[in-house]
Amino acid sequence: MTTGRQDIWVDFGLSGLTKWFAGPWAGEATPEEIVAGAADWGDGAYAATLLEDALRLLESPVPARVTDLLWRAATGLPDDHALGADGRTWLGDVVRICAERIRRDDPSFTPVPPEPPVDGPLREAVLTEIREAAPAVADAVRTGGAEVVAALEQVVVEVDPDLGFRLFLRVLKAHLIPVTESRYLRYHELGERFGYHELVVDDGTLQSVPDTV
Repeated sequence: MTTGRQDIWVDFGLSGLTKWFAGPWAGEATPEEIVAGAADWGDGAYAATLLEDALRLLESPVPARVTDLLWRAATGLPDDHALGADGRTWLGDVVRICAERIRRDDPSFTPVPPEPPVDGPLREAVLTEIREAAPAVADAVRTGGAEVVAALEQVVVEVDPDLGFRLFLRVLKAHLIPVTESRYLRYHELGERFGYHELVVDDGTLQSVPDTV
């Protein structure tokens, strides 16, 4: 965990990048230009987190199909906005663009494997939240909703519960999936444990509804 990420008051890393691709400017720029814009956000503050997420996925056993499936679900875009058959090539491009941005400030920078992800209680807590929301996610995601739930769980277990949680939140936001107030509060508690700024959990697009009696 990097507590300094609390200074990044927008969703960061690959989960945050999905929002950049869903923005109104996306159709006016190439994918590489969008990634470069994200990496340059905040004078380059975003680049390191984006690089870390991409490296974690590249070094994991998660197949390109899972990356593509989660990308579509987290952006909320139609199926024709898929990353393509080779999601690992895409992740390699993200690493390259982010490394180039970091070298503008540190010419000697060389990407290194990220630190081992958090495990144990945090991983189980994220899995519990994903599984509780699974029926709603499966219903809301237009294509392969059940597969999306399985893919989120796979990222939590095999890659990083931090990244898995952020992608889960982005899927909820992209598809306007309502969550009960008690779950909403638990998401914020998890965000604090991961060291997020509170706006990473809810930037105003997470739909909260009262708990039913």
